[in-house]
Amino acid sequence: MDRRSLPLSALRAFEAAARLGSFKAAAEELAVTPTAISHQIRGLEALSGVALFERQVRRVTLTEAGAQLYPVLRDGLDAFQSALERLSQPRRRPQVAISATNAFTVKWLVPRMADFRRLQPGIDLQLQASDDVVDLRSTAVDIAIRYGRGPYPGLTVEPLFTDHFAPVTNPRLAVQSIADLARVPLIHFDWKRAQPENPTWERWLAAAGIEGLSTAGQLRFSDEGHAIQAAVAGHGVALVSQALIADELAAGHLVQPFGPVITGHTYHVAVSKERRPSDSAEAVVAWLKAQTAPAAPAAIA
Repeated sequence: MDRRSLPLSALRAFEAAARLGSFKAAAEELAVTPTAISHQIRGLEALSGVALFERQVRRVTLTEAGAQLYPVLRDGLDAFQSALERLSQPRRRPQVAISATNAFTVKWLVPRMADFRRLQPGIDLQLQASDDVVDLRSTAVDIAIRYGRGPYPGLTVEPLFTDHFAPVTNPRLAVQSIADLARVPLIHFDWKRAQPENPTWERWLAAAGIEGLSTAGQLRFSDEGHAIQAAVAGHGVALVSQALIADELAAGHLVQPFGPVITGHTYHVAVSKERRPSDSAEAVVAWLKAQTAPAAPAAIA
């Protein structure tokens, strides 16, 4: 099936019915009859060869196949709406959208917003925090922060900085030596991809030459930002990015009692090769790179 034969009306009917859980509600939203919605859905099911809904009294629920199709259509229609709104309502001030992980957005980008507004008062930033990888070719996002080694096909990528990880804890726990790890919980967070170079507790313990310390049954989070907050709250020792906890270390909310420090992945700034960045987007990229550039040595009098 090519793009010219896509049943766009049926796909729109499916998205509305899936979102609202009702053919009747979808018909009211789209200003057609429930019979028309049902007909379009059956045509889509015939075309795909799978059932998309389980029909129940007064409501419908998605089948496994329908559940796979729905988020693709939902996100696509949301992207269309966002792009059209931006086109139909020109802004006097340019806007640049940045996509980054939840932890990077909250712990690295947000603390630097005052500096950005001071240096670029004529540009509005839109921060889109998500651990899902966005497609810069088909969304309204201008810049993405990628974390890893790549490759990143279809993107123009520049490295920002390489991450480093070390154990940190609330000073109230009085963790002063590696031996203290046996009496406090280790705080973990889950990596999206299992790779041997991930800076996990297992890798850190190996680098520290420690054997026999169990890392099972400890505190585990799906997000690094939550692991950082758990450490700040005094729930244990976390192995987290030093770049993301600079403020907590400076304020004394966290301390790094010992090493070793292990290397993580590299943060990259990425733009689509298919869309030339606007002047505003290029200014934001330059600002991001300046934030991570080594400080110039002080002049000697």
